[in-house]
Amino acid sequence: MTLRIAMWSGPRNLSTAMMRSFGSRSDTFVSDEPFYGCFLKHSGADHPMRDEVIASMDCDWRSVMEALSGDAADRSPVWYQKHMWHHMTGPVGYDDFAGFTHAFLIRDPERMIASYLRKRETGAFEDFGLERQAEFFEREAGRLGHVPPVIDANDVLANPDAVLSRLCEALGIPWDAAMLSWAPGRRDSDGVWAAHWYGAVEKSTGFGAPDSDPLSLPADAKRLADRCRPYYERLASHRIRAENP
Repeated sequence: MTLRIAMWSGPRNLSTAMMRSFGSRSDTFVSDEPFYGCFLKHSGADHPMRDEVIASMDCDWRSVMEALSGDAADRSPVWYQKHMWHHMTGPVGYDDFAGFTHAFLIRDPERMIASYLRKRETGAFEDFGLERQAEFFEREAGRLGHVPPVIDANDVLANPDAVLSRLCEALGIPWDAAMLSWAPGRRDSDGVWAAHWYGAVEKSTGFGAPDSDPLSLPADAKRLADRCRPYYERLASHRIRAENP
């Protein structure tokens, strides 16, 4: 039986490096933002490479959901699915993900937004999906009777071995040290949008250093980060740490 891991993130949250990490496991198949085409076609959002993304993907919400609910294409026992909550604007929602194991990837809002604005001129609250991510987290915690796993990008960068091994334990899969490194370059599993977004990851061979440089956001971006922060902190209070607090 396939263990389907739905990792919920926002943009610029180390999400592609995490996909590389799980893709380095011998037991895992990975999928890159499978609802992105649906989102672009449904919303009309003007994202980089919009037409290329739509042309490259199944853009029917129910068809994508049905495919994700089955076995991995290569029959791997673990299927890691990289999802973005801001993509989920159509008819598919929480109740459609019965039988999935959910995890949540977060990043300090100021650093997330600063990284995003290096790739796009502007950002809006809806571009980051934190409100939806927090709502989904709480529904899943209620269903399970305990909180699902949450990891913070900076914690992963500071101590990937410890944080990822504890994440694997929470997901019910064995720890694999292969998750700490990978070959550089693009993958067949990457979305076509890799040409715009994945430059740094394509050069990487593992997790980089933790964020430490001071930030100075423009006033509009700072207000946006402040609006995102309560949702981030709600999730961050439950995050997996390298050591118990």
